[in-house]
Amino acid sequence: MAINFFVEEIPFKLSNKRNLKNWIIGIALCEGKRIGNINYIFASDNYILEINRQYLQHDYFTDIITFNYNEGEIINGDIFISVDTVRVNAEKYKFSFENELYRVIIHGVLHLIGYDDKNEESAKIMRNMEDSSLKKLYNEILF
Repeated sequence: MAINFFVEEIPFKLSNKRNLKNWIIGIALCEGKRIGNINYIFASDNYILEINRQYLQHDYFTDIITFNYNEGEIINGDIFISVDTVRVNAEKYKFSFENELYRVIIHGVLHLIGYDDKNEESAKIMRNMEDSSLKKLYNEILF
């Protein structure tokens, strides 16, 4: 079991890695899943755009791309996060950068667990799961 954090092409330092790992593991366990190997890759908009073009044939910026390699109840994946877009969205929605970053971090895990946001109803469920997960982060792990 491993949760890894990598940075590509940008200056970025993630704080509280141990607490974030414990939080991610706890959310997965609450959903009946176990963590296998999850890699978070924090990068620029342009890096994410290239991933989007190359692997998904999408020609647009996004805050997160999740590649699912699950094996049964064990969740595995690569989660690419645009630090640039997270920063813009934090300003747009009037959240702190850290809050928006943590929301996106757990959003990727929720995709691996099996949640999606392809329509209005599933997006509402996903948002509720994000909110619930953030409450657990702030209340139980005490950042």
